[in-house]
Amino acid sequence: MRAFVTAIAVCLLALPIILAPDRDARADEIKLMAVNAIKEALLELIPTFERSSGHKVTTIWGGTEANTKRISGGEVVDLVIVAAPNIEKLIAEGKLVTGSRADVTKSGIGVAVRAGLPKPDISSGEAVKNAVLAARRVAYSSGPSGFYLVDLFRTMGIAGQIKDKVKQPPSGAQVSDLLARDEADLGFQQVSELQHRKGIDYLGPLPADIQHTTVFSAGLHAAATAPEAAKALVKFLTAPEAGPAIRKIGMEPG
Repeated sequence: MRAFVTAIAVCLLALPIILAPDRDARADEIKLMAVNAIKEALLELIPTFERSSGHKVTTIWGGTEANTKRISGGEVVDLVIVAAPNIEKLIAEGKLVTGSRADVTKSGIGVAVRAGLPKPDISSGEAVKNAVLAARRVAYSSGPSGFYLVDLFRTMGIAGQIKDKVKQPPSGAQVSDLLARDEADLGFQQVSELQHRKGIDYLGPLPADIQHTTVFSAGLHAAATAPEAAKALVKFLTAPEAGPAIRKIGMEPG
């Protein structure tokens, strides 16, 4: 009987140790700065990450150029997701950790018109050129897709002809909003930022002969306060299980 009581006492003494949380398991708050292009996918994926990891993610949304400027200017977050060339630029500046770049998604450029307008042919580069020339007002982003289109229209030889009818909203603004507000008739932006928007008719991606793919990548801030948690988020976002949410918005995993 005495041996039995002693065994019970030993178990009770050990119980707090068994129930005590793992001291290595730490719940952190991750400060993430990300582009609007992947917003819908992240809004779906982050809650799952938070439940499975115990970490909390606070997200700052914006365009690639605006976000890059903020980080270059000294703003500190844990993780940045913008276009890949901008991640490399921030690494070169010492703002992000060397070797931390991880490609998350890639996206082509889409085309849309204001809802109710005739839908132009965009089946080839020549058809897109004609659609741009015929449109009264054309809008494209101030981000990676917009930079590409500026060069494309110059290569097509129409930059001078359309310069007075082109509108570029600030970095992070949605071209779909300009279309919906009747401030533009034909618009170009990342597919994910057009295909499910209200007030517009999404026509589809640019044809293959003039399509351009943008890779959006993550980079760890050099002054991150929760670096391990941020790395866990990157691992989650680049895992195969994240693929369906990324494809749902018209992108592909990176």
